[in-house]
Amino acid sequence: MGKVFNVNANCIPKLHYMVDITDRLAQIRKMVDAGQYFTINRARQYGKTTTLKALALFLKDEYIVASLDFQKMSHANFESEQAFVTAFAGELTDRVENIPENIREKLEAFADGKEKNPNLLTLFRTISKWCGQSDKGIVLMIDEADSASNNQVFLDFLSQLRSAYIDRDIKPSLQSVILTSVYDIRNIKRKIRPQEEHRMNSPWNIAADFPVDMSFTIQDIAGMLKEYETDYHTGMNICEIATLLYHYTSGYPYLVSRLCKFIDEQIAGMAAFPDRHSAWTKNGVLEAVKRLLEEQDPLFESLIGKLYDYPELNDVISALLFQGHRIAYNPDDRAVQNARMFGFIKVKDSSIMLSNRIFETRLYNFYLLKFSEQNSSIYDEGIRQKNQFVINGHLNMRRILEKFVDTFDFLYGEQKETFREESGRKYFMLFLKPIINGTGNCYVEPETRNRERMDLVIDYLGEQYVCELKIWHGNAYRERGEKQLSDYLDYFHLKKGYMLSFNFNRKKEIGVKEIVLGDKLLIEATV
Repeated sequence: MGKVFNVNANCIPKLHYMVDITDRLAQIRKMVDAGQYFTINRARQYGKTTTLKALALFLKDEYIVASLDFQKMSHANFESEQAFVTAFAGELTDRVENIPENIREKLEAFADGKEKNPNLLTLFRTISKWCGQSDKGIVLMIDEADSASNNQVFLDFLSQLRSAYIDRDIKPSLQSVILTSVYDIRNIKRKIRPQEEHRMNSPWNIAADFPVDMSFTIQDIAGMLKEYETDYHTGMNICEIATLLYHYTSGYPYLVSRLCKFIDEQIAGMAAFPDRHSAWTKNGVLEAVKRLLEEQDPLFESLIGKLYDYPELNDVISALLFQGHRIAYNPDDRAVQNARMFGFIKVKDSSIMLSNRIFETRLYNFYLLKFSEQNSSIYDEGIRQKNQFVINGHLNMRRILEKFVDTFDFLYGEQKETFREESGRKYFMLFLKPIINGTGNCYVEPETRNRERMDLVIDYLGEQYVCELKIWHGNAYRERGEKQLSDYLDYFHLKKGYMLSFNFNRKKEIGVKEIVLGDKLLIEATV
């Protein structure tokens, strides 16, 4: 059986098409060589487990690696210190082969219950003796560490690690400790004494920063596709497909693999894509994107679930999606920090932006669904008039703009300006959604996102349409917007573009008109 693209659990080189992460492993090894304790803190399905397992193999010749997974330990293992020590010692003896006999006997006594009242102090004394006897440094790796983060025993365990790190100059200690988690356990607090309500400290504040970028680059994706191409000879343009995959995912590992898996296993062989040659094309990638956006996926369920668990996230995400706000990155803003920790956003040029176009489109769909529950009229109009907007498989964007102008003016023409200015973009996307739903998708270009301008890119049956959504601030702003849109059309190799201006001047002239700008035709609608 040949290799496949994997989206479940960790990737295994002999079974799965994988990105070469050797350079990343070399970066992490430098941190291990330096004796650092750190956390690989990334969002769900970001390749943490795959990286940890690959790192264990990468280090095995130079270090003794004890690689554990806290998800294998049950809730009962964290109910008491004794239960934890018993389970932890058992995992060590199962997972590590070259433990000195006297140390193994002690750990097995903990694990088998032969040691009366085992505790963390005796466990760490045993580990320290092991470190002193070993001719190689011992690296402790713990996967899914945050699965135990609500347990006091786990916090006490982190405190013991912290103490061992601080005292490493006076007694033998672990060479390095690596934890993986979604939640940033460096910020976990514990009471210094149970009876004290206010004095708190972090048991993991000795953790070093983890600066390694785990997202895939275009070159990374191309390398994986090259291996696939060697096996199947599809004739794909590897650079073009790698760039498209990055364009939609920004290198989020799971999303890249999921799209590839769709193309390889579901899209190739369809009527529209009868073989792998036709599937590994731009249209094949767009079909994969559409399927992913329609899928009930655990990653998306987790993402949306965080919006309910952490309501303060909604203000940040909504502002990025619909209001065009440029939000400066503030490390002390809890909502921003949580949005980054859960993978909603990334930081670029000291500002935050949504992590990738897949997440962005999925979030648009979520918020527009909620918005439509209170504002169903314009959504219903989009559904009612849908059939007139597609002609021979092509989207008639001019007709969409014309109908939106009429519908918006009829429904909301008498509303206050603040209502329209804050919601205009949202109303257009709500009108557009049922028209392209199930066939196309749209997203906002991050580089054009500001209070005055947002460029909406619509993918529909392999064609792209660019529509600038703009707040009208006079003719000078309009002319500048036209020039910006013309330049942006060059980027997409298009000759026709669209502009929707929200004009709050009482003397405005609503409607749709054509503007010729050089070799470009701009269709401008004003509401």
